[in-house]
Amino acid sequence: MKRPVTGKDLMIVNMGPHHPSMHGVLRLIVTLDGEDVVDCEPILGYLHRGMEKIAENRAIIQYLPYVTRWDYLATMFTEAITVNGPEQLGNIQVPKRASYIRVIMLELSRIASHLLWLGPFMADIGAPNPFFFIF
Repeated sequence: MKRPVTGKDLMIVNMGPHHPSMHGVLRLIVTLDGEDVVDCEPILGYLHRGMEKIAENRAIIQYLPYVTRWDYLATMFTEAITVNGPEQLGNIQVPKRASYIRVIMLELSRIASHLLWLGPFMADIGAPNPFFFIF
């Protein structure tokens, strides 16, 4: 940490933790010298909900509703990786039609995820109309 420029005492400000429904949950410990930021310590990990411990006591079909909470923008991807692991370990052959349906649903989920990013981004930069068209 640098020495204070003004010679006054440094002020330490806690920013966060933010609400879990917000994007990028984190806590920042910011050290200020007047209005200048001297130091900033990011603290991550506020979205950890103990999913691994929950999975220990449940069958895969009981655990699937929990994995959609890993990434609320692309829920199909989290379900796909959770289901693909046991399928590959158990040498389970997925029908071709089901594989095609999975790919279509994953691509639609990816498009929805990108639109869900684009709408609020456009509103943040001052263009609110695309936000309403996207949703």
